[in-house]
Amino acid sequence: MRLRQIEVFHAVYSSGSMTNAAALLNVSQPSVSKVLAHAEQQLGYRLFDRVKGKLIPTPEAHQLFKHVREVYDDVDRLRQVASNLKAASAGRIRVAGTPAFGLEVLPLAISTFRDEHPDVIFEVETLHLDEIRDALNESRIDIGLAFDAAQQPGIRRKKIARANFLVLAPDRRAFGNKSSLSVGDLRDRPFIGLNSRGPLGRALSDYLEAAGVQPNIVAWTETYHIAKALAASGAGITIADEITAHSLTGGKVVTYPLKPAIHFDITMLQQAETPLSLAAKRFTRHLGQLIKNLLADTRSP
Repeated sequence: MRLRQIEVFHAVYSSGSMTNAAALLNVSQPSVSKVLAHAEQQLGYRLFDRVKGKLIPTPEAHQLFKHVREVYDDVDRLRQVASNLKAASAGRIRVAGTPAFGLEVLPLAISTFRDEHPDVIFEVETLHLDEIRDALNESRIDIGLAFDAAQQPGIRRKKIARANFLVLAPDRRAFGNKSSLSVGDLRDRPFIGLNSRGPLGRALSDYLEAAGVQPNIVAWTETYHIAKALAASGAGITIADEITAHSLTGGKVVTYPLKPAIHFDITMLQQAETPLSLAAKRFTRHLGQLIKNLLADTRSP
């Protein structure tokens, strides 16, 4: 079957009539009837029987539709990818970050970048790591920003900076004059945990398990800013990344370095085989430097 025949068959089968199919495809009813007749002639069997003025799919049509639907879905994805590629070449930078970056870092980076490049238009998404990878593979975004992203086929990974975990508490009363904390200091205290679906949640879970510490979990979340907000409200203490810990979102908390430290990378992601536009390359450099500056400012005495 040719692609046009697949499209017409899909429309007739889905809508139940030639008239409805013609309306869906924005063509005339005779045109639909002609294409369908040619398809049946090539296949050597009927696809529909007309019973009391209605089109009834034959058993062969039911079997064929299962496969046609898969092909049709693939064609739809192809059209979407083609549309995404067109948008990518139209003077736009499409960027996605995990929530830890999407709430403050990306808006700040975009705002300061546009001070020097006012003609650039951005499309911004906040996605989890797996969704960022899917968006890159579908050409929906040009750049992704995430913590500790593992190497994946078809995706290029660039390390921007190394960051650390910090302990977040609502105030200093819980730990007195301590300037840093070990996981032993957290034992038996109300604790907001990070779900192990993401790379930082898994790293933290492994760290606590290796130290033989089983926190007194009062809440779970996979969004670091929510963990911070819970700590700020007095629900418990938590461990979060430096970016989240020092952001303005989520309320005020007291931070402590965790000893021994847990390090992880801040990574920028892009399609391996698709070069970035000149504007996107400039933005990646700008974004990387901004993140390094933010980390340096938070670590300075």
